[in-house]
Amino acid sequence: MEDRLTFLGTGDAMGVPRVYCDCLVCTEARETGMNRRLRSSVLVEGDGEEFIIDCGPDWRFMMERLGKRKVRDMLITHAHFDHIGGLPEWSDACRWLGEKGRLYAPAEVLEQIVRQYPWLPRQMEMTAVDDGAALCGWAITCWKVNHGKNGFSYAYRFRKGNYHWAYNSDSINLSPGEKEPLQGLDLLVLGTSFVHETAPFETRSVYDMREAAELLSEVKPRQTIYTHMSHDVDVREALPLPEGVRIAKAGMTVPLHK
Repeated sequence: MEDRLTFLGTGDAMGVPRVYCDCLVCTEARETGMNRRLRSSVLVEGDGEEFIIDCGPDWRFMMERLGKRKVRDMLITHAHFDHIGGLPEWSDACRWLGEKGRLYAPAEVLEQIVRQYPWLPRQMEMTAVDDGAALCGWAITCWKVNHGKNGFSYAYRFRKGNYHWAYNSDSINLSPGEKEPLQGLDLLVLGTSFVHETAPFETRSVYDMREAAELLSEVKPRQTIYTHMSHDVDVREALPLPEGVRIAKAGMTVPLHK
């Protein structure tokens, strides 16, 4: 099996459509589904193995779409509900299958998860990745990133041979030190919740596409895919994307090799 990345969900914390909203994007998402977005998550496959990054409340529906009955390995970016809300269902699946899951995250994220779901360790092995990890043959490193008013998240950098990619779904206003691991990438998966967010900066938590373009001009990845998008983003429109950038769509598969 070649190394590849599949987008399972590409939405922000509330997904699209919003329950309360009748905007053009939410209306289209209900009617034809081009803008319908589950909470952000990806499947990584390679070396005959696989793992999922983040397990939000749409995890069960994602698994049904994939036709999968189990997953063994899960890597978590941070302990917000849109990234861990599916863990109780995964835990229940592990219990009924009689197979312990393997959950990977930085130590402080694992601690937050156990505080919220104290029964999870009965059904899964928890491994801290602060000093690195390896899944599907990828050497993985993580670092804390600014998540604005929502505190912090973690980003992950993956290396196999001469291919380097990173997953950074929830961040804003990165410091020079937080940007450094984004240098020299073949692929960057970056969260951009809005095309241009007008809310006061101190209330925000994720890059918009205008700010993301500035970040990309600094770190210069070979290609970039935007994810974690709100109902502000209409995939039917011509979006202001820099060269080498595209929008993630559910089911989209990307090869992870040169």
